[in-house]
Amino acid sequence: MLTELSRVIDSVVKDKGVDKDEIIKAVEDSVLSAAEKLFRMDDKYNELEVHYNEKEGEVELFEFKEVVEELLDPDIEIILDEARELDPDAEIGDLIGVKINPDFTRIAIQNAKQKVLQKLKEAEGRVIFGEFIDRKGDLVGGIVRRVERKNVIVDIGRTEAVLPKEQQVPREYYKPKERIRAILLDIVEAKRGPQLILSRSSNEFVRKLFITEVPEINEQIVEIKAISRDPGGRTKRAVESKDPDVDPVGACVGMRGARVQNIIQELRGEKIDIIPWSNDTAMYACNALSPAKVNKVIIDESNRAIEVIVDDDQLSLAIGRKGQNVRLASQLTDCKIDIKTESEVKKEQQEVISLMMSLPKVGEVTANLLYNEGYRSLEDIAFADPEQLLRMSSHDDLEEIEKIQTAARIALKNKLKQMTVEDIEAATEEIPEEAIEEVKVENDSDTVKEQTIINKDEEG
Repeated sequence: MLTELSRVIDSVVKDKGVDKDEIIKAVEDSVLSAAEKLFRMDDKYNELEVHYNEKEGEVELFEFKEVVEELLDPDIEIILDEARELDPDAEIGDLIGVKINPDFTRIAIQNAKQKVLQKLKEAEGRVIFGEFIDRKGDLVGGIVRRVERKNVIVDIGRTEAVLPKEQQVPREYYKPKERIRAILLDIVEAKRGPQLILSRSSNEFVRKLFITEVPEINEQIVEIKAISRDPGGRTKRAVESKDPDVDPVGACVGMRGARVQNIIQELRGEKIDIIPWSNDTAMYACNALSPAKVNKVIIDESNRAIEVIVDDDQLSLAIGRKGQNVRLASQLTDCKIDIKTESEVKKEQQEVISLMMSLPKVGEVTANLLYNEGYRSLEDIAFADPEQLLRMSSHDDLEEIEKIQTAARIALKNKLKQMTVEDIEAATEEIPEEAIEEVKVENDSDTVKEQTIINKDEEG
């Protein structure tokens, strides 16, 4: 017989994927618990037992009564003849289960409804967790159902997932019944069961879209080496081919740009730059700053810093709107990138050369030689290795180099005395730690401030 209860059980099994035996046990346990609470209100409380009759499609509730020869209390006893109608092997003194009035059973079921739903929810949660735990990081598609407190609830088939506000792309709007794709970012255990967290703003979302769209990436012929992204604005990707006959950029772009256009459409117009990855840091930095053209690259490997020089008309293109281009290039290369124009470099060079020429024994030729070798400040001159400085300059006398360094230290000391504490703190970032110490120096207002001066013995 197909009852309402059996229809519900079959529906849950089909829609939620929960094991039928687990559902039946949840129903039986919940009804038994509710019935025991009802019976405890009676002084003549009997032991109870519950069974789901699958053939009849109903829950049967039994109370145990003692088999007696003479009936004194029908609430807790049953005579032998009646007992043997239920169980032919019944004997005096046995406890036998007697089916309780169906109306009472329905009351117990109604009282147990919330608990049944809770147990079904827990069972469903275990099924969902087991199904999706291995799918973290995968693309999932679904239909927007509703928006709750700026969080988008997405129906992904067997269950619902959440696209939190912080994982949404700025300026994207999601309408009910709209189909969207996202990456399954995480599965979080909550009171109501596992909660599936989606993301459309993560870099991995873009990576998975390209893996899906570009067969060469899926087949590991082309590798995505790095991704930097400003969600909703621009994405930069560095790619490398393991096959010399396969152009990594061309493979990602596709015939007439079809592949990348499909991804741009999924990202709702987000711009995508695809650049070739390179082991050469200078070349990689130039590629990362495209579409700007770079004239010169100076690399500081120890500090992971890159100085880039561009023509004046390329500056705005290299920096990008609100610094977007240089910021993404910096993230892509994992280096700090400082951009200067040719006119800024020329002006800086003139200032540095003039400063060096103010030192004794330093002419224009020597100043230009030192500048070209990377000496750009008084600190560089004052604390350089004398013999290395001699090789870099036009001098051939070590004593002259020592006089130049002494003059540089004196000039630097005088410069520091005239600076504010804030200026000194900023300046000392460029001064070697072994060359500075804290001293008391009176300022113009006769108060004492902590300032930094050079800890080098003056010579000459």
